[in-house]
Amino acid sequence: MKRMSDVTGESGGLLGRLRIEGQQMPEALARIAETILADPETAAHASIVDLAERSGTSTATVTRFSRTLGFKGYANLRVAIATETGRAEQARWETDISGDIAPGDPLTDVLGVVTAADTRAIQGTAAGLDVTAVERVAEAIAGAKRVEIFGLGSSGTAAREMAFRLERIRVPVWFRTDSHTALTNAALTLPGDVAIGLSHSGRTREVIETLAEAADHGALTVAVTSFSRSPLAEVADVVFTTAVQETTFRLAALSALHSQLLILDLIYVAVAQRTFERTADALELTVRAVDAHRLPEKIPSRKRGRAKGQS
Repeated sequence: MKRMSDVTGESGGLLGRLRIEGQQMPEALARIAETILADPETAAHASIVDLAERSGTSTATVTRFSRTLGFKGYANLRVAIATETGRAEQARWETDISGDIAPGDPLTDVLGVVTAADTRAIQGTAAGLDVTAVERVAEAIAGAKRVEIFGLGSSGTAAREMAFRLERIRVPVWFRTDSHTALTNAALTLPGDVAIGLSHSGRTREVIETLAEAADHGALTVAVTSFSRSPLAEVADVVFTTAVQETTFRLAALSALHSQLLILDLIYVAVAQRTFERTADALELTVRAVDAHRLPEKIPSRKRGRAKGQS
């Protein structure tokens, strides 16, 4: 059974961010991240002086570390750590389930591993999600004349789903799988339009170039990535960070899909709220349009038996 500090460090949210971003931080800040991850429960109750001494840094560095993560100060960071470790305790993540799947494992065990991993990733993403930023993006999409969404590979799957949803509620949205077409579309954006780029690593060249092109033309740019300090994040006005939980056969990029869909789904619902009458009318029309292609709810059963006259 894993110790609580090990498990919470993998579950996403703030601690998940520290595991991912800590490696990219300057040396002093990285030591603070390592100290917190080594024992989150102790860090949640440590004073700023205690944490500085344990990490071999200074109180000023701890304050800078807190602000780098988006907190006003160390007090807010400590509350976030305490909240996350408390949530992990309540959820009892210190189970026997790990991310390892052997070729001969029964599917019942595999189901438990996959379910636990996806749940952790989704909860971690939700814990770190800035709903104010979601509202900002939703407002922009609701009033935009053009919305561009771009992603490749697994991220392209999430991008395509978001475009389908927005299109169905009459949002003028474009999703292109070809990078050249995506670039030309991005070049057509104007101030008031929105461009969304998805990349787990935040280092996919085509996605970065497309978002940068849209930014040059004044569009609101949105990045969905697991790395908030990545090149993609640098060209975006709004950054949403996804938490991932790897398992055997499902590396990080593949594991990010559910977290990406969570963020996009929340944005979609927020847009629908802001365009309620238009959305309700559009959904009713689209349901009616395909209704004739659905089988009736009750299909008369065919009696099996011999035809009349047969002995």
